[in-house]
Formats: sequence, C-alpha cells, structure tokens
Amino acid sequence: MSASTDDINIFPPVSIAPPESPIGYWQVVDAARQTLTAATTLLLGLILPALLYALWWTATERHWVAEQILPPPAFVWDSLKYVLDTGELLAHVQVSAVRVGWSLLIGGSAGLILGFGMGLSRTFKAYVFPTFNAVAQLPVLGWIPLLIIFVGIEDALKITAVSIAVVVPVALSTLDGIANIPQALLEVGRVYKLDSFQVISRIVLPAAAPSLFTGLRQGVMQAWLSVIFVELLSSSEGLGFLMAYSRQLSQIDMVIVAMFAIGVVGIAIELVLRLIESRLQGWRRSAF
Repeated sequence: MSASTDDINIFPPVSIAPPESPIGYWQVVDAARQTLTAATTLLLGLILPALLYALWWTATERHWVAEQILPPPAFVWDSLKYVLDTGELLAHVQVSAVRVGWSLLIGGSAGLILGFGMGLSRTFKAYVFPTFNAVAQLPVLGWIPLLIIFVGIEDALKITAVSIAVVVPVALSTLDGIANIPQALLEVGRVYKLDSFQVISRIVLPAAAPSLFTGLRQGVMQAWLSVIFVELLSSSEGLGFLMAYSRQLSQIDMVIVAMFAIGVVGIAIELVLRLIESRLQGWRRSAF
C-alpha cells in the first residue's frame, strides 16, 4: 500500500522561514546618508564665512583699509583672548542674558495670557484685539522716551522695553495656533464631556504647540536683538554698551569682538530652541 504525499500524517508540511530582511544594514545606510548630508550642509555654510575672512585678511594685509578702521584678524583675536581672560566679555554677556531672561518671563507670560484670552473668548478678543493690534504697530524704540519718564534709565527701562517686544510675537502666535485648531478635536472634547482644564491640556495645548513654539522662538530672538538695541542707547553694562563704548573710543577691534559674541550667543539660543522643539514633538504625539 503506497502512501500519498498529500497525507499530512505521514508527510507533515515543512515550514520555510522567510529570509530575514537586512534591517541593520539599511539603518546604517540611512545613518551614513544623514551624516553625509549634515556634513555637506555644514561645509557649504562655511564657504561664505571663509571667503569673508579671506577678504578681511587680504584687505588688512595689503593695507587696502587703514588699521584704525578695520583692524587685522590677529589683533581682533588678541583682543578677544584678553577680554575672555579678564572675564570682562563674560560679565557683559551675563548682564544681557539676565535682562533677556526677565523680559522673556514677563513678556512671554503676558503674551500667553493675551493670546489664550483672545483665542478662547470671542468677547475678550472683541474688546482687546483692536487696541492690541494698534499698539503692536509701534516699534520698541518708540517706547523708549515714554518709558524713561515713568521707569527711569536703569534696568527697569531695558526689561520693560524688551518685554514689550516679546509680548507681540508670543500673543499673535498663540492666537493663531488656537484659531487654527480643527473643530473636530473640540467636538471630541464635548462628546467626552471634558472640563475646561482637560480641554486646554489635552486638546488645545497639543494642537497649538507648533504655533506656541514659533511664537516662543520669535520672542526669544526678538528679546536678544532688542536688548542689544536698548543697551546701545542707554546702558552702563551689557554687550550693547560694550559696542557703543568701544565705538566712542575708536576701538573697532572690541566692536568686532562684541559682534562676534552677539552672534555666538544667538546661535547657541537657536540650537537650544531646536533641541526643545524636538522634545516637544514627542510630547505632542503622546498627548493626543
């Protein structure tokens, strides 16, 4: 008696495992591609600074411009090392950073309150937005004469002026973020009978987070630029004061050092904000 090959009791089916996909290989390739892209972007971004440095060095080396107007790079580098060794530069950076911190705390809080109020309440927006929109058209420097009368010329002037510069972008971005929340999300909150706190924490904040963070970034950069302008006008310390005082003494090397410090701090702020934004994206995904 012959057995049929279809009889599973005698000839059980042989399971063939599918070939393993080279996941690790593609991960390495993707990481290498990202690294190459980042390196290429960095190199391309360094071309223009390198050309400007070469032009600067050539102009001073061949005396195209007088050293009193444009000092050579070596002299500026020596001045930078000197103010770093003495701690003078870091002291000015710290003063400006403290002013920016207080301005962000005051102006950012006021901007968030105004933005949430106008975004969540049509009545509040009807009363406040026309006046806010009109006041927002006035630049920060336009407030200086009035602020000098009321708060003087000390730190209160700088912090108040920079806080005003922060309020506008934060409030407008918050208002825009809340206004663009899909109505379907709010309907879900009503269906589940969420209270006001739950609606804000579970729906409004995650949905408006990109706009909120955009306003925060604009507020931070606006604060950093505004504090330099205010210190240029009236201050006895800070990076803006260092630039103005060095210009009065015709110390162009120190003016360039102060400009370099302002740029470095601005780049550091941008990198920190990017790191916070990357963490924020994970929070948004887990909040929904």
